[in-house]
Amino acid sequence: MFAAGFALGTARVLLLVPRFGELPAALLELPMMLGISWFVCAKLVARYQVPPSISPRLTMGAVAFALLMVAELALSLTLFGRAMNDFAQALATPHGMIGLAGQVLFGLMPVIARSA
Repeated sequence: MFAAGFALGTARVLLLVPRFGELPAALLELPMMLGISWFVCAKLVARYQVPPSISPRLTMGAVAFALLMVAELALSLTLFGRAMNDFAQALATPHGMIGLAGQVLFGLMPVIARSA
C-alpha cells in the first residue's frame, strides 16, 4: 500500500499537479488510492483472518493510519526538507484536506470493507 501511495503520489506531483493544479490532481488520485486500499485490505483481512467484529478492525485501521501518518511526516521532513509546522499547514489546504480525508478512509477501510 505504501509503495502504491508513493508511486501514485510521485505521479500526481510530477505529472498531474503541473497540468491540472493541486486540488484536481488530489481528486484524480484519491479514487485510485481508495480502490487499491479496498483490494489490499480485503486480502490482508482474509490472510490474517481478522475477526469481523469492529474492535479488531478498528485496531487494524488505526495502526495502518498511524504508520501512514508517520511515513508521510518522515517523507515531508527528510525528502522535502519541510518543518513539522509546514507539514501540518499543508494538511489545512483544500488539497491537503482531500488527502487527509482519503487517509482517514484508508484507516477505516477494515471497518468499511467488513460487510463486503
